[in-house]
Amino acid sequence: MLYTELLRLWDEAVRAMDARDWRRALEMAGTVTEPNSRTLFIEASAHLALQELEPALQALNQVIIKDGRLAVAFFQRSAVLMQLDRLDDALSDCIWAQKHMRGNTVIDYRQLGLRHKLFSWQVLYNAAAVYCRMGQWERAREVLLTASQEKGAMRSSSITPGLDSISRGEVLTPILVPEGEVFRPRKQEVEQLQQKDFLGKPKVITSMIPNDDFGGFEPLRMQKPGYYEPKVEGADETRYMRIRAPYMARGPGQLTIPGGATVFLFDEVDKDGMATVIYDGQRGLLPMTMLDPIDLKKAKGKKGNKIPSGIPLPPGVRPPTRPQAWPTTAAPAPATPPPSYSNATMPKQASLHAPVYLPNSDSIDQEDVTDAEGQEGSVVVKVHYTYTLALSVPPYVSYKELQDRIAHKLGQPPTNLRLRYRVPGSQLLTPLEQGVVSEESCPLLTVVEEGRATLWCQLEDPLAGRAILYHMVALYDYTGQGPEDLEFSEGETIDILGEVNEEWLEGHCAGNIGIFPRCFVYSENAVEERSTL
Repeated sequence: MLYTELLRLWDEAVRAMDARDWRRALEMAGTVTEPNSRTLFIEASAHLALQELEPALQALNQVIIKDGRLAVAFFQRSAVLMQLDRLDDALSDCIWAQKHMRGNTVIDYRQLGLRHKLFSWQVLYNAAAVYCRMGQWERAREVLLTASQEKGAMRSSSITPGLDSISRGEVLTPILVPEGEVFRPRKQEVEQLQQKDFLGKPKVITSMIPNDDFGGFEPLRMQKPGYYEPKVEGADETRYMRIRAPYMARGPGQLTIPGGATVFLFDEVDKDGMATVIYDGQRGLLPMTMLDPIDLKKAKGKKGNKIPSGIPLPPGVRPPTRPQAWPTTAAPAPATPPPSYSNATMPKQASLHAPVYLPNSDSIDQEDVTDAEGQEGSVVVKVHYTYTLALSVPPYVSYKELQDRIAHKLGQPPTNLRLRYRVPGSQLLTPLEQGVVSEESCPLLTVVEEGRATLWCQLEDPLAGRAILYHMVALYDYTGQGPEDLEFSEGETIDILGEVNEEWLEGHCAGNIGIFPRCFVYSENAVEERSTL
């Protein structure tokens, strides 16, 4: 059986012995399916208390079988054998008890759970009692005189009366373990049988509900969309109020509410006649004299004036809508399909009638489109700024003219604009002017693909003569931990201005200069060299 079950039955048997309920103790001790010597000793003690000598002898026999060196068991059995007039066996148990004392004058069994001390003189006293019953009075007197010389014998009140009884020819009464004294389980082990709440009970520290002492857990409840339903008794009858007239806040904590509005009574009236209410997701104070209760039963019958069953949540914020395009005065599109982007050039005649079909075409400047019509073809340039815009430019436009057109659209000085493009198959944004010999060159020719080009525009201050060593791409977002740090987002291109140490770099991004960890960026050149190797 489990040790915990053994401990439980053992403890109940000991409690019954303390209550002098011998039958209950026998029942509990007998329930143990795998008894040990200590639980069997309880059965023997209970039988002795009930004057049942034979069952007590059988229980003591089992105790000695379980533990053949338990001196107190031999001592107890010798006294039972004397009462059953089995003197030879009783004398043998006295000899065995003396032997298992191992030369000690006393054995303290409190460490094993028995609150009793067995003295060697007590074993000799029981041996003298056996000799008295055998009629060997002189031998009994010699053994008792030997017991009187043992430690602790003279403190006892049994030696001197025992010698007097032998001189008068009276039989000595054997000594037994005191009634009710049994082996007890360890207190620490018994305490562990009780269930303990190691987490403790929840306690309300702070709450928006006055006098809130609820410390349990409430399961999830289904909520109606857009409303929170408070769990308050009688909420449908007494908690909803309607304000009679408009009320303007006149002090701290008060609410401004229009007339006829429905509010939820959250708290009772205070000494100033103000009540705590909830309106439009806000909690505040209102005079109780301006509130009238709402009869929800009548309101339910009217479909148009139905009162919601909860406190209205704050109104949600609607996302901004896309601005409507201005109506165009251009001629309607012909039935023929629009021109394809597969042709790098567009016929002049088709451009007079067909609009340009491309993403975000509403932001294309009509003036730019008209200017581009004089060329053999035009290039649609999509520029990523804080917002996205598109414009149409001649394919052979110079870098300065392209920069001026984009600056005119953005309303920014051209000198602070920096244009970049992305090489196919790479995340790095390369400056558009890189490798350009003069301002009269045509940088768009290297990035145009099928009549389109995509650029990234950044508003950056000049670097005041600082040299850019190389470029790196951000692997992750980095938030600065101090005023000297450089913040950037994943995928942005960073101009490396210097190396602080092995772990930190100094860089420039979006007009800011600062330091950042090297592990947040990577170099595409290193990746290409590694793949080549």
